Amino acid sequence: MHNNDINKRDREIISELAKKYAEIAAHPKMALIKKRMTDSNSLREVRPVVLIGEVPWHELNIDDKLTCHCKSSLAIEMESFFRRALLQWEYFPCDRYYEPYYPLSKTVIRTGSLTIEEDVLIKDSENYIISHAYHDQLQNFEDIEKLVSPVINTDPALDSERLTLANELLNGALPVRLCGMSSLYYAPWDEIPRLHGITNTLIDLVDRPDFMHAIMKRFTDNQLSVMDQYEKLELLDPMGETHVHLTPVYADELPAPDYKSGPYRLKDVWFRSMAQLFGDVSPALHKEFDIDYSTPMFKRCGLGYYGCCEALDTKIDMIKKIPNIRKIGISAWANVTVCAEQIGNAYVFAHKPNPATVAIKTEPEVVRREIAEVLDAARQYDLRCEFVLKDISTSGYDINNLALWDKTVREVIDEYYR
Repeated sequence: MHNNDINKRDREIISELAKKYAEIAAHPKMALIKKRMTDSNSLREVRPVVLIGEVPWHELNIDDKLTCHCKSSLAIEMESFFRRALLQWEYFPCDRYYEPYYPLSKTVIRTGSLTIEEDVLIKDSENYIISHAYHDQLQNFEDIEKLVSPVINTDPALDSERLTLANELLNGALPVRLCGMSSLYYAPWDEIPRLHGITNTLIDLVDRPDFMHAIMKRFTDNQLSVMDQYEKLELLDPMGETHVHLTPVYADELPAPDYKSGPYRLKDVWFRSMAQLFGDVSPALHKEFDIDYSTPMFKRCGLGYYGCCEALDTKIDMIKKIPNIRKIGISAWANVTVCAEQIGNAYVFAHKPNPATVAIKTEPEVVRREIAEVLDAARQYDLRCEFVLKDISTSGYDINNLALWDKTVREVIDEYYR
């Protein structure tokens, strides 16, 4: 699409939305939020950051505020970004940092990955969270040969065209920034069950350990190759996508102290991994089949984040030995006190509150108890903690559930951090 193909109405819509967004981004509190995020990631004592992510936007179209009216594909993409940002500011702003630019992601083309074969069960056609039954494509050692190393490509010409078009649509209301990756994400134990089946995977950890090691060896080699390609293709950017697992990326250590200029390197960005399937796997098996394989990747990157929905109560000591680890994810199913005692102030205690609290009707006292438990532990063990409500499969089609959660959490924090 060329500039003269831009629909006049698209330009009017985008530029007007961008002006409203720019006003928020220029709000004095944004500088304070960014500093607090940086302080938290850099392990200084600070008021906890509160965020909400992975929102079921299809449930929140209040008065058609999320309805897009643009015609071109990029304009629709931008319109959706701005409308969601403006709606969140109005109803559940939390501590979201509004960048003073429109983030346009660099084009990344990945080929060679094995296609998932599955049966699905869908209850809400608008919701991305559905039930899956995976077909086993990794039945024997020969099948491992299907796991070829992905090839990463870019498209600078397309990026240039999109950048020009985005600037034209914004019409001076907001600058555009072409962004790379601020964090690299690796979750082999999310991918392997999709190719081998969940039950098969858990059984084979015990019955066919050599087979599972062979799979992990191939996954690890492929991921290391992908990381090399990202670095070579100049796709890394510590200030690009401004979150790592929906939490802030800003930290004193990134980019690395020896960075001067030019393309960013692996050691200038975050690395994140997890093993949700291993929630009930012993620490010994967890280390053998996951941590030992991901350690070389953490070692190559600047800072690390480990954990997601799995409870890590019995595994904190193991995780603390991961090179460059900075954040440890503490799920709603973890024992907060046990984790806090082990983590202390040496890592960010990245707490993920229970999304069920906003699924039907938010009860402030339930939210209050959950947050206060973490803050009591923070006071006792000198934690550097943050709260990120995520995995929200439903908000009960009521945006007030999210708004009330945000309000309640910040009120509780006010009682501890004055």
